[in-house]
Amino acid sequence: MAVDVLLGLQWGDEGKGKIVDVLSAGYDLIARFQGGPNAGHTLEFDGKKFVLNTIPSGIFFENTMNLIGNGVVIDPITLKKELDKLKAAGHDLLAKKNLLIAKKAHLILPTHQLLDAASEKKMGDGKIGSTLKGIGPTYMDKTGRNGLRIGDITLPDFKERYQKLVDKHVSMLQSLYGDVADFSEREAAFFEALEYIRQFPLVDSEHLVNDYIKKGKKVLAEGAQGAMLDIDFGSYPFVTSSNTTAAGACTGLGIAPQQIGDVIGIFKAYCTRVGGGPFPTELDNEMGEELRQIGHEFGATTGRPRRTGWIDLPALKYAIMLNGVTQLVMTKADVLSGFDKIYACTHYNYLGEKIDYMPYDICSVSPEPILKEIDGWNEDLTGITELNEIPEKLQNYIDYLEAELGVPVKYLSVGPDRKQTLVLH
Repeated sequence: MAVDVLLGLQWGDEGKGKIVDVLSAGYDLIARFQGGPNAGHTLEFDGKKFVLNTIPSGIFFENTMNLIGNGVVIDPITLKKELDKLKAAGHDLLAKKNLLIAKKAHLILPTHQLLDAASEKKMGDGKIGSTLKGIGPTYMDKTGRNGLRIGDITLPDFKERYQKLVDKHVSMLQSLYGDVADFSEREAAFFEALEYIRQFPLVDSEHLVNDYIKKGKKVLAEGAQGAMLDIDFGSYPFVTSSNTTAAGACTGLGIAPQQIGDVIGIFKAYCTRVGGGPFPTELDNEMGEELRQIGHEFGATTGRPRRTGWIDLPALKYAIMLNGVTQLVMTKADVLSGFDKIYACTHYNYLGEKIDYMPYDICSVSPEPILKEIDGWNEDLTGITELNEIPEKLQNYIDYLEAELGVPVKYLSVGPDRKQTLVLH
């Protein structure tokens, strides 16, 4: 039995949480493989709305186990708040015993967040657009071989290890930025949260996932952010700090490449981006604002307004190639209802040349999008439940995208609720 991978194909916020929730009942294990609490996976069902930052999106199904994998970086304070909110809503994961945490997942310390904020402030107008949650500095310590991991909290000398790393951070803050904000209150909350997290099963996740595979059980690897934010292949340096592509599932869970099965790629019917960096199809105008308001394009975790624009086919083809996508999911088709005309970027005008791929220097040389006009649809999609109810013009759009991208659109999302999902193939 192979591991299926579900990930975003744009700049994040494609609706991954909802689709994982929709698919979870068919899997034995949902395993989050990278990223940190900057994820905002929104799930809606039975008139309730949940936003998950670190916890995998399969936790609402009794027979589905959930794993925070080794590739994730964990802020104990944020995780405890997330668990407390779920408990208050009637979902006590400690009692349900359906959440596991990898021992090799790295910890976000209070001083990581200070470093994150200080770095962004120093960069001024050239800032990355970080969520300021300490994720980048944590991955830096991980690759610099200084990090602390979840498994370390069980060791008798954990506090000494913690203090050694904090002292290093304080020294860096003083020498590089000349200031160290008081973090004593957050430090107390950090240790309180760790005591709570100790009560959950801390596992050697690579063995656990591979045991699931050997036993023929179904595993879904859940990604965060999007392919265009991948640390290696995204719009560097305006990227996240982890591998958001399918390859990240191997390193983030400890599975071999040949164990990857279907790769389910999610994209919006249009495009959005948060933070700085290139966005060739951006609509920095009234139409872009209309898309933002209709689509409620504000960060689920930060509340930041998202930049909006038309769908970018060169970027999508690039992401599909990198990930070996076998199935597509199109979300937010309902947001485009009412637009007489919509547009798709088919090529870029790049230094006077017409190209259909992402150039290396997209951050320094802004390519001009070449747009194809497409008839929009006026019908309200949010109540449709059958394939024969899909408007002809929307079906034409789907057919066009399948022909261009070379991959079938298997699922269509027409609203935020779990039930507002159609299986097309």
